[in-house]
Order: sequence, then C-alpha cells, then structure tokens
Amino acid sequence: MASATPQGANLLYGLRKSSKFTKGLGALLPQAYRKFWNEWKNQQPAAVHYVPKDGMFQREDITGLVTPIQNVPIPMIDPPEAHDGIWGGEAVIKGFQKRNQYKRRVPHFWVPVLRRSVVHSRVLNEYMAVTVTDRTLAQIHDHHGFDHYLLKTPACDLRSMLAIKLKKKILEELAAGCPRLASEPTKQQEQLKEFTCYLEQYTPEEIEWYGLTYNEALTKMKILTEDKDAQLPQKILFRQKLIEQLREAGIREAQEGESGESAELKGIKDSASSSWLSKLSFKPKNW
Repeated sequence: MASATPQGANLLYGLRKSSKFTKGLGALLPQAYRKFWNEWKNQQPAAVHYVPKDGMFQREDITGLVTPIQNVPIPMIDPPEAHDGIWGGEAVIKGFQKRNQYKRRVPHFWVPVLRRSVVHSRVLNEYMAVTVTDRTLAQIHDHHGFDHYLLKTPACDLRSMLAIKLKKKILEELAAGCPRLASEPTKQQEQLKEFTCYLEQYTPEEIEWYGLTYNEALTKMKILTEDKDAQLPQKILFRQKLIEQLREAGIREAQEGESGESAELKGIKDSASSSWLSKLSFKPKNW
C-alpha cells in the first residue's frame, strides 16, 4: 500500500509534525537564521540550578540499590524583566515548598538575587548599567571580560534578548573593523587582534540574521520578498536602457521614447491603484 501513493515512502513512519519552518514565510527563512534558532532554542543549555551526574547508573551507599541516573533539566520561567537584564542563565523556578511537617506543601517561586552593576564592552567602547546576578559577574570574571563572555557563550545559555542583541552588535562591530575606535588606531588594532578569532565561526549572512526573534525574522523576510516583487517588468527596464544608449548617441527620438515610457509607467501605476470594483460601479443619470 505504501507504494500506491507517491508520498507513501514518507508516510511509513507517520506524518511529520509541522513546525515554524515548514509553512508560510517561515519556510523561506535562510539557513543562517535556522542555525541561530537551533543554537537558541534546540541546543541543550548548561546546568545552572542542578548538578548533573556522570554515568548511567548509581548505587546507594546504605541500601546498595542500583538506580538509573536521570539528569532532567529543571523547568525555568523567563519573565519579561529577564530580557531587560543579563541574568547569566538563571531564571525563575516554580515549585512547592513544605514549610511545616504537619501541613501540606504550598506553591513557591524561587527568584534569583538581582543587583544593578556596570559592565564595560571594549569592542563597543561603552559602559552599560544593567541588572545582573552573582553568576553573571562570576562568568564575566571567568571569561576575562564582558566581550569574551558574550562571544563565547551560546544563545541558549545567555537566555536574555539584551545579551543576545549585544552579542550581535559586537559581531557587527568586529566585522566592520571596529569603526568606533578609529580615533585610536593602536587600541583599534589591539581589539581586532584579540577578538577577530570569533568571526571564524560566523559568515556575514549569519551575523546579519543572528539575534532576531521569529517575528523579527518574518518581518525582515517579508520586506526582502516585497522588494523582489516590486521590480519593474523586463520590457520597461530594457526600454530604459535603450533610451539611455540613444541619449548618449544624441539621437532625437530618445525624447519621444522617454515620453512614451512615462505614459506607460503612469498607466501601470493607475491600473495597479484602481480596484476592479471601481470598474463595475455605476451611477444613475439623476445622481
């Protein structure tokens, strides 16, 4: 039965579940954005609120019972305020807490300790006051600088859109040659020598699509497709090219062709702006 239909071979294991990249404008998104999406949404983030165990099985010290090891990530909630700061991979955890042994457990939210701090980007040559956590400051110190922390950390561990947008901005600045440090050539060359190695992981197209949300990517793709569809017909482009060649040759008929071309363009614009309903409308004689 599978060979009775052309798609039978694909239906042997069931229908494929549709995703964001299989329908509409999402199917037109380039591979550069899909690479960022896999890094942001599909890649497994580093363990922050639990300590993962190595191996497949573990033995209890007292009972000697052997049980399988299950490193199940703790579900985390990213409130809107998390995208206005850099929390270093931390988020809000929802669970239950038993505060009294004689009472039932109650819902509880664990929120990271936030503080206001100033970070410095050497590539952007800016000081920024952002909301951070102790883990963020520790990660910045471990990576020897704010720029190294953003460039080395994948998007799934950054989590906040502010950090991802800053990483995109730093990559664009490095690709352009650090124009903000043009007034200090020695410092500019030092920063390029230190941070240019991170550009090897990305192509110019990947940097252009990096850090965009799904809606922002759809909006950009829509603008690109509209620009392609808005091109003039080839016959008009060829006529313009011919008129330019005639004008260079000094032929008098170029002026007549120029007027005919403007009239044709005007007719195309009028036909595009007019609706087909207006052609069917009519008015009585005594209107």
